[in-house]
Parts: sequence; structure tokens; C-alpha cells
Amino acid sequence: MNGTVVKNQLIYDFASGILGPAKSLFASTYLQLNSNASKISSTFENMLGENLMENENIQPKNLKYTDCINMENNIPAAVIKDPVTSFFGDLNNISWKQIYKGFNEFTASIDDKDELKLIKMDPGISVPLHSHGGKEYILVLEGSFCDEYGTYSKGDIQINDQKIKHTPIASKQTGCICLSITEKDVIFFGKFGSFLNLFTFIKSFFKQK
Repeated sequence: MNGTVVKNQLIYDFASGILGPAKSLFASTYLQLNSNASKISSTFENMLGENLMENENIQPKNLKYTDCINMENNIPAAVIKDPVTSFFGDLNNISWKQIYKGFNEFTASIDDKDELKLIKMDPGISVPLHSHGGKEYILVLEGSFCDEYGTYSKGDIQINDQKIKHTPIASKQTGCICLSITEKDVIFFGKFGSFLNLFTFIKSFFKQK
């Protein structure tokens, strides 16, 4: 699941403008952190632009370059914030919620069916073996983590579905902070899987209220 095709599909959907608020923020942050993904996005935008120009039902206007520039809103690149900082503010000031020792979350208040979270894992902390009812999107903002499928550093994304079981472990040197989207609840396995799944069910029940 976590391959080039599914990552490119996310980029293409973002360039097409069909993503919801949560995935749009996720994708724009990915493009801001990952130069290769940004190049792919530019290619998709050019392709979509050419398709738009070939659409006989759309009549393009003849514009001068000055018509496209609003000098009053010309903000220097040095002061433009990244998407995560613009939405969440300074990550150093986040009011984290501890889920268990060394693992913290902050759930975004966003009008979307997808749940958008920041996840902070202290050095060496792991998440029990689990899978997902729907897709899970993870983007590393700081530090790194590894699992059964590889190591993921700043600007890397991992996209998983119900076929993937993994045990993420934060770097012992840096820990990690990630931006995460989960379409459905996590499904845990192993010794404490039943207890954790019950906890997740109860949590989701009250969340719907």
C-alpha cells in the first residue's frame, strides 16, 4: 500500500483540488517539506492546466502579468509560514494530550470526516502492533521513526490500509513529531490488543456524541 502510486495519487488529487480540508493540509505540508513531491506536483499541475486549455467549454481571458499580481498582498517569502505552523501555530506551544507515557496527541478542530492529528513520540517510544480500518496517512515533521517497512525521516510519508500491520518506533536519538490522518479506528493486535480495541471503541463512541 505504501508505494509510489498511492503517494502520487495523493499529490494528483491535491493538484486537482478534490481533497477535503484535512488531506489538503496534509498534502500541502508534504509538498513544502519534500522537494521531489513538489516537482511531481508541478508536473501534474502543468498536465491539468493543458487539459483545461483544451476544454472548448472554457474561454480563457487575455491577462497581463500585472493583472495577476496584488502588490498589497506581496508577502516576502522569508515570512511565509509553513502550512502546519499557519494552522496549528508554534509546535512548541501545543497543548499535548498524553495517551500513554512518551506518546502524545493533539487533535485538530477541523470540519472534515477525516481526523487530523499531531503525534509526538519521545525517543525510543513505540506503538503496539496495529492495523487500520481505513487508510492512515503519516507525515514526519521532525525527527524520525521506523517500523517493519523502513525508516521515515522529515518530509517522508507513509500511507497504510487494513492490509498493513506495523509497530512504529520513534528514533532513540530524536523522537518524532508527525502529522497524521486516520479515516477509521486503529485495530490493535497482540497481548493487549483486546483491551486497546475496547478502549478505542469507547473513545470513538463518546467522540460521536
